[in-house]
Amino acid sequence: MAGHDIVVIGASVGGVDVLTRLVRGLPPGLPASLFVVCHFPPGGRSILPDILSRSGPLLAVHARDGESFHPGHIYVAPPNQHLLLQPGGRMQLTHGPRENYHRPAVDPLFRTAARAYGQRVIGIVLTGALHDGTAGLIAVRSAGGIGVVQDPSDAVMAAMPRSATQIAGADYVVPTDRLAPLLVELIQQPLVPEGGSAVSDPIDKLPLTVNHDMEEQIRNERRGRVTVFTCPECGGSLWQVNEAPLVRFRCHVGHAFHAETLLAQQSHALEAALWTSVRTFKERNLLARQLAARERQRGDGEAAVRFEEQAEQAARYGDLIQHYILNGSPLPAKVEELPGTTEKSGTA
Repeated sequence: MAGHDIVVIGASVGGVDVLTRLVRGLPPGLPASLFVVCHFPPGGRSILPDILSRSGPLLAVHARDGESFHPGHIYVAPPNQHLLLQPGGRMQLTHGPRENYHRPAVDPLFRTAARAYGQRVIGIVLTGALHDGTAGLIAVRSAGGIGVVQDPSDAVMAAMPRSATQIAGADYVVPTDRLAPLLVELIQQPLVPEGGSAVSDPIDKLPLTVNHDMEEQIRNERRGRVTVFTCPECGGSLWQVNEAPLVRFRCHVGHAFHAETLLAQQSHALEAALWTSVRTFKERNLLARQLAARERQRGDGEAAVRFEEQAEQAARYGDLIQHYILNGSPLPAKVEELPGTTEKSGTA
């Protein structure tokens, strides 16, 4: 029977130093897999796996979508991708919406680990700002897993561990130098048969609620109630007027629309948003090219190539919107058909 062999770790500001000290104290051949989310800027290049591999006896790598995971390895979430755990010993990477302002975020890793592996999970929340990891630790502990939190007084940023301790609770609150010995001890402990069962985070149920409300809206069954629409004038929620002959809406500050007027306003807003996207992609292309030129002047060809790739991607996406959507032209069967593009498979 498997023991506590799934270790999920979340960190933010100051986390690299704590993670380095943690892995330094772990033995080779640890009979558990470690998964790490450390908040990182989306456009940066993470060398955290290299740092962790050099700091201790375990091999650390960036997680890869669809791959199996193995004991004695550390899997780090790549920049700008959520790391999720699936049943059957596999990892999943997604470019889903940011959570708690972050992608990767701690909560998605923790709650998918809790759902898939229940009692086997040890969740560890380290230094960081705000509240990421709190809801995830609730899921871990509700599923019968173990919650470990870095002592807030020992953290560079105390908000994340303090929030986790106060709201989710913790089985152990320890300083940095106690993390590795405690983790080794917990991994060696057998599972308690009467522990909790795998549960889902309540946030996982919200898509069903959203879909239900949208279907009600389509069937015109939300008269007299708040709708799924927002006011094009102020961005506030819209309520549907409770009358059968007409479909009308009003926001809480008083902007009112017939359905046909609202539809037209949405068209105007959509066109404005698309032109904003075109402008943003063009500016991103120019800025990335400027940074690439700077790096080439410094002699850092590798960094220059990364910026040039970002510039090419921004140019492709801007052209796609401008030439094939805003101009009303049909979309090509393949992105490669765009003028001057060389889209690579797998580009996010």
